[in-house]
Amino acid sequence: MPHKPQIKIPASYMRGGTSKGVFFRLSDLPEKAQTPGPARDNLLLRVIGSPDPYQKQTDGMGGATSSTSKTVILSKSTQPDHDVDYLFGQVSIDKPFVDWSGNCGNLTAAVGAFAINSGYVPQDRIPENGTAVVRIWQANIRKTIIANVPITDGEVQETGDFELDGVTFPAAEVQVEFMDPADGEGSMFPTGNLRDELEVPGVGTLQATMINAGIPTVFINAEAVGYKGTELQDDINSDPKALAMFETIRAHGAVKMGLIQNIEEAAARQHTPKVAFVAPPASYAASSGKQIAAGDIDVLVRALSMGKLHHAMMGTAAVAIATAAAIPGTLVNLAAGGGDRTSVTFGHPSGTLQVGAEAKEVNGQWTATKAIMSRSARILMEGWVRVPEDSF
Repeated sequence: MPHKPQIKIPASYMRGGTSKGVFFRLSDLPEKAQTPGPARDNLLLRVIGSPDPYQKQTDGMGGATSSTSKTVILSKSTQPDHDVDYLFGQVSIDKPFVDWSGNCGNLTAAVGAFAINSGYVPQDRIPENGTAVVRIWQANIRKTIIANVPITDGEVQETGDFELDGVTFPAAEVQVEFMDPADGEGSMFPTGNLRDELEVPGVGTLQATMINAGIPTVFINAEAVGYKGTELQDDINSDPKALAMFETIRAHGAVKMGLIQNIEEAAARQHTPKVAFVAPPASYAASSGKQIAAGDIDVLVRALSMGKLHHAMMGTAAVAIATAAAIPGTLVNLAAGGGDRTSVTFGHPSGTLQVGAEAKEVNGQWTATKAIMSRSARILMEGWVRVPEDSF
């Protein structure tokens, strides 16, 4: 019986923040997958092991969660004063599509290291010991991100004592700066309001803050939908009615933000916007069993990604949280106690995270200049991935 052989493609499997993904150099992809289109999407789907009706991704590199069903393509930057172009693809687990509509903030921490190891950063900019500054062009959202990558003996330092809730082992700290994180093509608040009344059939009229900073995000109050803000993954993900409710809220928020024309389009745009719920500080036990005291945090936040409650917090959503917290009157700011702030420590299912943001009001319009967070990254495996030749 005739069959097609497998081909092998150079790749690295990396953790960045609380996510994992398969990293490629654009030039290493098969020629027909070097340009956007069905061939590229089908290749990445097969690499990750999607679509999988069993939702396990057993026959691929994916880990069957939104945090581990990710791909990255890097190339020498097309933009002046940048080192590398970073393109992120969120691969659906059970459906045959790759969502290119947003960034992954967690994997951004690994982009700097991959760029250095791939030769995209000039050697004279890499110190023998110290910090290498990698200027990244995020191609999905057309924004600049700066990764400060620790270097020891001329090589990327991956091990260290920096601990990140949601990641089991300590590693080296990578500070990531998201420059001008708001949507450059429109208002940071697409509706023009810091708070809106969002009408959601079957749910009611909810107060909502809809912001486009880091990633488009719809924030609602936890108590408005019957939650406390201390919930862990199983509290939400084991409840089909809750998941359906949050997806309905997300879809109607997407329409109000102008991201889609009608709610039916939301099914084909799973990566954005995110939906998150907030609450004032309260003590709780994180998923690891670690006790989080109310006094250790400013606000509680839980966010959904690809239809499920995230086990920690998406990096891009953390940017949205920090930016919204810095602007008096948003739901995030109010839940954090109101007032002016340049940083916020929030509680998520795996623990806590501190994020800084700078925002200012100019001619009645809020703008964000920068958001900063610390992450870590590590190569888990490198070599080749293999896919059947006829799969893309």
